[in-house]
Amino acid sequence: MARDSSTDAIYNLKAVVAETGVTSHALRAWERRYGLPQPGRTEAGHRVYSRHDIDLILWLVARQEEGLRIGQAVSLWRSLQEDGLDPLAAMHISERETKVPHGDKMVDFRREWVSACLAFDEHLADELVTRALAAYPLEMVVSQVIREGIAQIGQGWYEGQVTPQQEHFASSLAIRRIESMVWSTPAATRRGRVLIASPPHEVHTLGPMMLELLLRRAGWEATHLGADVPLEGLASTIASTRPKLVILGAQMIRTSAELLDVAAAIQSEDVSVGFGGGVFNRVPRLRKRILGHFLGATLEEAVREAANIIVSGPQLAEVEERGEVYREALSCCSDQLLRLQTSVWTELEPAEPDRSVLMDLNAEFVRVVVAALKLGDLTLAEEYLDWVEGRGNHQRVRRDLLTSYLGVYRRAVETHMGVRGTLVVDWLEGWMEGQQDALATQEFA
Repeated sequence: MARDSSTDAIYNLKAVVAETGVTSHALRAWERRYGLPQPGRTEAGHRVYSRHDIDLILWLVARQEEGLRIGQAVSLWRSLQEDGLDPLAAMHISERETKVPHGDKMVDFRREWVSACLAFDEHLADELVTRALAAYPLEMVVSQVIREGIAQIGQGWYEGQVTPQQEHFASSLAIRRIESMVWSTPAATRRGRVLIASPPHEVHTLGPMMLELLLRRAGWEATHLGADVPLEGLASTIASTRPKLVILGAQMIRTSAELLDVAAAIQSEDVSVGFGGGVFNRVPRLRKRILGHFLGATLEEAVREAANIIVSGPQLAEVEERGEVYREALSCCSDQLLRLQTSVWTELEPAEPDRSVLMDLNAEFVRVVVAALKLGDLTLAEEYLDWVEGRGNHQRVRRDLLTSYLGVYRRAVETHMGVRGTLVVDWLEGWMEGQQDALATQEFA
């Protein structure tokens, strides 16, 4: 009979740590508490591992990534062995679970959780999450109940069917629950620290917190720095924490431009940068404008890509450079920002009854244009225009007000920016003509 060389103990502890990403401290703890793995010993008493031991460790790590605690993963391994199965040859637990027809049940959990949030029923909302966690892996509950539920509520707010109070209440509940999950995760078992942050003016924190949770569940040392993280002091933070990867998130065009500045500063420290967020899913071409690695459209993809980057080591990314005409327009537009705002407000405000809507539009749009210039693509600002025009009844910017505003803004650009504003004027005229053509086509149809 041929000898199975996979059981030969030939790998030292350093080699196993390098291949699996599990720290030597964690490996010793697993061995002491659970009896797995079971390395051999040299004459000097040093641990030596077989290929089978390494595969076992990788199997346990994979089960952690799927949501099991290490004790549960060990119990599953032994349960499979007791059933006469080889865990390394058996299907992954995630593959087995996906064959169970529980999709409708998760939809029910999400629907009931959303209803409880909209009814301001904190007790029922928390109870539903607890019941879901008792039946399904944490990652599945976070993704399919909380994350998708919050997305549904956010869409309801956008369409005018959910009040701001309901949306804030639901977000607050979700944040508190995710925070409790983060604090209950075990210590890191894999080498490689990850910092997660939102750039200046980005206030959405739920997505980054969920990513922190899933990374910790996968064994990484993940730290969320919070929302609206300033560029000042970032270099010293990186120097003191020495992360393998910094992950940045943005939900809006304006904050994605801030993310660009932060990413450039991080890469100058020879640290890998990953990024993601809703705006990169809505406007895929924006991904090419950011100095870093897009981590994917979902949290699950982000965890996998982050792990790949950490294991591969520092990776410096490239970005499409903006042309000289964009640099000149950006410099001038930034210098004239307050003057442009004041000029537009002075002309429109006296004749406009809906002053609060106009004030919000005027405060944001001029900064969105600056962000699009910084990103090297003015058409990115169109995403904001489409967004404000598509909101629900009580939030929507009327088409006539939007048209009037853009006309006044264009004249202000011509007045205060001169020839350096030509790029902005040409884009505005093209966009407005496109809207008129689209409207005419709809009326004709």
